[in-house]
Amino acid sequence: MSKEKGTFMKAAGYLGMGLAGGLLALGLHDRFAVRDGVAAAAPQVPARYVSMSTPPTAAGGAADFVDAAAKSVDAVVHVTTEATVQQAPMYNFFWGYQQRPPQQVRGAGSGVIITDDGYIVTNNHVVEGADKIQVHLNDKRSYDATVIGRDPSTDIALIKINANQLPTLPFGNSDNVKVGQWVLAVGNPMNLTSTVTAGIVSAKARSINILQYDPDKDIFPIESFIQTDAAVNPGNSGGALVDTEGELVGINSAIASTTGSYTGYSFAVPSNIVNKVTHDLMAFGRVRRAYLGVTISDIDQDMAKKMDLSQLNGVYVKDVLDNGAAKKAGMKNGDVIVKVGAMAVNNVPELQGQVSKFSPGDKVALTVLRNGKEEVKELTLLDRGGEETAPAATGTDASVSALGAELVPAAAAELNTLKLQNGVKVARLSGGKLRSIGIREGFIITKIDQNPMKTPKDIETALNGKSGGVLIEGTYPNGMRAYYGLGL
Repeated sequence: MSKEKGTFMKAAGYLGMGLAGGLLALGLHDRFAVRDGVAAAAPQVPARYVSMSTPPTAAGGAADFVDAAAKSVDAVVHVTTEATVQQAPMYNFFWGYQQRPPQQVRGAGSGVIITDDGYIVTNNHVVEGADKIQVHLNDKRSYDATVIGRDPSTDIALIKINANQLPTLPFGNSDNVKVGQWVLAVGNPMNLTSTVTAGIVSAKARSINILQYDPDKDIFPIESFIQTDAAVNPGNSGGALVDTEGELVGINSAIASTTGSYTGYSFAVPSNIVNKVTHDLMAFGRVRRAYLGVTISDIDQDMAKKMDLSQLNGVYVKDVLDNGAAKKAGMKNGDVIVKVGAMAVNNVPELQGQVSKFSPGDKVALTVLRNGKEEVKELTLLDRGGEETAPAATGTDASVSALGAELVPAAAAELNTLKLQNGVKVARLSGGKLRSIGIREGFIITKIDQNPMKTPKDIETALNGKSGGVLIEGTYPNGMRAYYGLGL
């Protein structure tokens, strides 16, 4: 190699190293440069955590619904029906219209086992008009079922099979469901048994005008659906909507579709409404529905301007009916209802959903906006005939092993809002007797066997050494009073 060529190669090598060093310096400057006065450091690996609004994650970081699905599939059943349908008359050229013989029609849906002795919740439209109902369990056993009661106003029905020691799905608190959280739809779409799909909660308190209105039959639709994008198809009706903890937060009831199949949105009856309806059907064979005694409407911008309202939130009271609960409590035309108990209501479906959890005779505090100021009205709810009946206690059996609850003293602010003198709050539930008798998280225990409860220690003392049954009284955050019988 010539001396000139060697010198050139050596110079080129130095030039290459210089360029590499310059690029490295620029890269490091960009990585650690100050942007808008804040030093940009290398990205850090975030700490792992699980919140109530996000699904548990597997090692690879993907959403993991295995536990929730495992808790649900055995408690969700396949419901098949047979019905006799009268066909329309057929026109004959020689004989005119002739009546055709009745036709046997088969249907299918889903249901959720809510007690281990065979009570199952499903949709009213799944079993309405059925001559025969069969329930098929996930373990391939089949039973004939009978209808305990139906409620067309919420599209909920309660059926019963003669079986024991069945797997059940516990009720969750649908008031705590958040838009954006993960949920699972479990059911039997298109005769595909034990199918699980996942999605998020898209909206709450949704009305889609799908339920019939028939005042002559005392049918007044209550639509306060949980909307999700979990895939639901024909056959899913009556199945479970569960959260990532495996708790029942809704009963899947409808889809929004132009084709009859799923196209992106499905709707479920909230579990708090389902719980109230099924309890009434189990105890009385019918729903004891409470009424405020008002006609109402949503508030839009034009109405707010016309009525000189200071806000768009709340529900406008167009008319207060004579002899109704609202009239007796001093409510007036033009009031705006903004809260039921401690729960805010911003539209008609939200208000209907909250009131539907009460029974005639229950007392509820409504916060109303009048002349720009908030006032609290204490109502004693009435039935449609204007009668007040005392709420009854439930009597569900429970074991004596553990309450299965985290109990804390109720906050003073919450007690003041609900007009309570004392109470112990059920902060969290696991498997145990309180959950088994239907108590939900957020419930404030005020009395046990008529004795006031102020601290968790009071509850321990009240139950210690007891045998037989005790009566638990309390109030939910929306102001709904409830009574539970606990067997010891």
